[in-house]
Amino acid sequence: MITSTAPRLLAALLAAAAVCLLAGCGGSSPKLSGSPTPPAQESSEEASEHSEEDTRKREEAAELAKDKEILAQAEAKTREEAAEASAKKRERAAEASVKKREAELKKHEAESKLADKKREEAAEARVKQLEASARKQEQVLKAREQAAKRKRSRGPTTTTSAASAPPAPSAAG
Repeated sequence: MITSTAPRLLAALLAAAAVCLLAGCGGSSPKLSGSPTPPAQESSEEASEHSEEDTRKREEAAELAKDKEILAQAEAKTREEAAEASAKKRERAAEASVKKREAELKKHEAESKLADKKREEAAEARVKQLEASARKQEQVLKAREQAAKRKRSRGPTTTTSAASAPPAPSAAG
């Protein structure tokens, strides 16, 4: 029983066989090619061609390996340069950060010194104010004492009484 794929397969096999026959009789036969070549010469030519082809392939492989090595070196150099650039960038950022911190510290110290100076000046002003107030109170007290002394020295304006007279010295004393 022949299926529908069998005729196609048969046609493909026949075509392949025809191609093989034609390729096989192309010029390998000394009678058909027109120039007689002995089989030993033919095999040495093939060997020479294979040798040349092998040599060419080895050279290409060596060249390819060399190119790969050069590429690897270039990539390594590029990676190294990128790493160096990255490291320099981090270093510059760190230096900038340190400078910024130092500037902030100096600013804070200056502000602190200014605040301390203002507190000191305020304290001195307060001391001066308290001293002035104390002098004023002292003057007021002196003025009152003087007024009281004057009042006592003038004496009472009314008749002198025994209560207001100074005590007499005692004989026992």
